[in-house]
Amino acid sequence: MASVLNSALSLNLSNFKRKRVRTQYLVSPLSLSLSRRRVTMGAAETDANEAKPQAPDKAPDSGGGGSSFNQLLGIKGAAKETNKWKIRLQLTKPVTWPPLVLGVVCGAAASGNFDWTLEDVAKSIVCMLMSGPLLTGYTQTINDYYDREIDAINEPYRPIPSGVISENEVITQIWILLLGGLGLAGLLDVWAGHDFPIVFYLALGGSLVSYIYSAPPLKLKQNGWIGNYALGASYISLPWWAGQALFGTLTPDIIVLTLLYSIAGLGIAIVNDFKSIEGDRLLGLQSLPVAFGAETAKWICVGAIDITQISVAGYLLGAGKPYHALALLGLIIPQVFFQFQYFLKDPVKYDVKYQASAQPFLVLGLLVTALATSH
Repeated sequence: MASVLNSALSLNLSNFKRKRVRTQYLVSPLSLSLSRRRVTMGAAETDANEAKPQAPDKAPDSGGGGSSFNQLLGIKGAAKETNKWKIRLQLTKPVTWPPLVLGVVCGAAASGNFDWTLEDVAKSIVCMLMSGPLLTGYTQTINDYYDREIDAINEPYRPIPSGVISENEVITQIWILLLGGLGLAGLLDVWAGHDFPIVFYLALGGSLVSYIYSAPPLKLKQNGWIGNYALGASYISLPWWAGQALFGTLTPDIIVLTLLYSIAGLGIAIVNDFKSIEGDRLLGLQSLPVAFGAETAKWICVGAIDITQISVAGYLLGAGKPYHALALLGLIIPQVFFQFQYFLKDPVKYDVKYQASAQPFLVLGLLVTALATSH
């Protein structure tokens, strides 16, 4: 995996000098000098200023000063920080870890083989560490790295465009998180006694999806439908598959069900696109808010989330699981409430409040589904 990433990053450097305004930067940790990075960032800042002269120089917040708590979680309203370890943590966006961690719980529950023994609990914790802090941290860091030109327009106060952490330090963090996650995946296969290293290959596949989601030439996030679905599947399907494969057998029906459930993840991914409309439009990224307009995109977002869950509830009812179906429907109701309370009113202003309020119910719905499909 390391050689694939290094080759991809190095090959794209041949096009680097020919493009002053680009949709993305490509950097090789072995071949790009500090002086070239400074020249490039200077050009990007000039272009960003020309496109949007009054870009904010600090994170928006409601209290006049950024929050240290928000900084540690990696969300809007973050306080300016100089401590490198806090900045590194911010890049991994800990606020995005819980769905992955609970996805592992769903997979373990769906396997039907998890027991509350010390060994099984330890395995699940290691799998959560792999899925959350390490591989999700890798995904978020590499996304911020390749988004630094967009962030220079939309959120210039973020760690990379603001210059509080160097690009070499970010690249080092990317490799440490990636290799650490893959290493734990291999350890879990050995621990579980797998003849075929399925957890490792799931981790490797997910890491590759994360890379092509953010990086050229594929850069899946340039297409709102494909990119957001890939992100949604990574957040819903992959941790579930890892948890179920660790404790049992990953079956075709679960693969299909979770891939369909990932349409709800597509909706969740759209939420994050609203804050980047300006930069996405200027740099040619066809996020759904850019392609359809904010008003239409917010209804696509909530429709994907709600209709998917209602459909899964119908599937559970048809499968002879009426109580699980009713429980899932009950968990959809507060999500709809918070959609009208926050997201549909102003998806930019209330995106964090909406996600913090509604997503726990979506994740609980996943757990209900996992218990209903337990083998």
